[in-house]
Amino acid sequence: MKTTLIDRLSLAAVGGVLALGPALALAEEEAVLNSGDTAWMLTATALVLFMTIPGLSLFYAGLVRAKNVLSVLMQCFAITALMTLLWVLYGYSLAFSTAGMEAGVVNLASFVGGLDKVFMAGLTRESLTAAIPESVFATFQMTFAIITPALIVGAFAERMKFSAMLWFMALWFTLVYAPIAHMVWSGDGGLMWDWGVLDFAGGTVVHINAGVAALVAALVLGRRKGYPTTPMPPNNLGYTVVGASMLWVGWFGFNAGSAVAANESAGMAMLVTQIATATAALAWMFSEWLSHGKPSVLGIATGAVAGLVAITPASGTAGPMGAVAIGLAAGVICFVSATKIKRWLGYDDSLDVFGVHAVGGIVGALLTGVFAAASLGGAGLAEGMTIPGQVWIQAKGVLFTIVYTAVLSYVILKVIDLVMGLRVTEEQETQGLDLSLHDERGYIL
Repeated sequence: MKTTLIDRLSLAAVGGVLALGPALALAEEEAVLNSGDTAWMLTATALVLFMTIPGLSLFYAGLVRAKNVLSVLMQCFAITALMTLLWVLYGYSLAFSTAGMEAGVVNLASFVGGLDKVFMAGLTRESLTAAIPESVFATFQMTFAIITPALIVGAFAERMKFSAMLWFMALWFTLVYAPIAHMVWSGDGGLMWDWGVLDFAGGTVVHINAGVAALVAALVLGRRKGYPTTPMPPNNLGYTVVGASMLWVGWFGFNAGSAVAANESAGMAMLVTQIATATAALAWMFSEWLSHGKPSVLGIATGAVAGLVAITPASGTAGPMGAVAIGLAAGVICFVSATKIKRWLGYDDSLDVFGVHAVGGIVGALLTGVFAAASLGGAGLAEGMTIPGQVWIQAKGVLFTIVYTAVLSYVILKVIDLVMGLRVTEEQETQGLDLSLHDERGYIL
């Protein structure tokens, strides 16, 4: 199957679709505003922001103990504001500047963007990225930069200082998120783009990236006081189910919006997202039912999130039956990871960020290489590419992301711990972060 430039762009990634690079200079000059595409992307952008506030915020708030419910809401809200500002100041440039990039040439520009777009330099009312305003594209990408660090909150919930959390998120965004986004999505000359890694909507950039950082954070901070002997049940599963439902709806903006157009790619992305999510929710539910004797509300909601995560990198390439397979694998594997393997290894990832997002992202990223094949109902692999070859490329991208993210996250956390300390005092942890850090209560008893 011959793969044109447009095919390659549509298969690979959110940012890469419209990479602003030299290879697309002519196309960009000739671009004409499409009001239908613009209207869809405005909607998709709002949906992705909706995933963080209120979706992820409520999902996490329901899972912690009552004395910490406001702390995770505050963290998600503050991250939304902080990432917005950092994105405008320099994040957009680090992720999507293509200055110095050249296909097949590995240099500094292969790893991180330049500074020619700092302070949104060059972005005007008239500037276009393909057929939509560049302002819409930049805002859409901003919402990805918001939710990725917010996901990490679940791993260290109930024990990190708020000030340390802000410093960690700012440094992690700068040194980890923006470079990984650039390597995968910025177009010809980007390291993982040139490898041929397929990541339509962020399995590597968002979920593996955040999930690995979450595990490192959980290990560096250590277990919560009393874990695992003290019961720590969720304070409000109603919040969690509502939050998961919001994530499910918002994810259509996340995946279908990654086509950056109102076209057939967006339509298929929406369909496979729904299929994989439903399949994973049922797969987790039945796995839990068989293992524990009863299906739980928390289980089916978490399974849905696992399905959303796993289909994300494949949403632009998989077909309906591929989505069923990906959802089934994600539901079962993430259930085992978040329950049995976590208990066996003994780490305290408070809200199972690693078990759902990193593991689900890895499952999805690898299976993207399988179900992109036209013979399995997918959009088709690049000319001359085989399924084993594409799976190897996907695995290479996964391994690189794991190592890069783990090392940088560890260094950032250790430096912050040395300078100001990461963890609240034992007394503050016992009292709860709502009162000890914010002087407020989530509930009036």
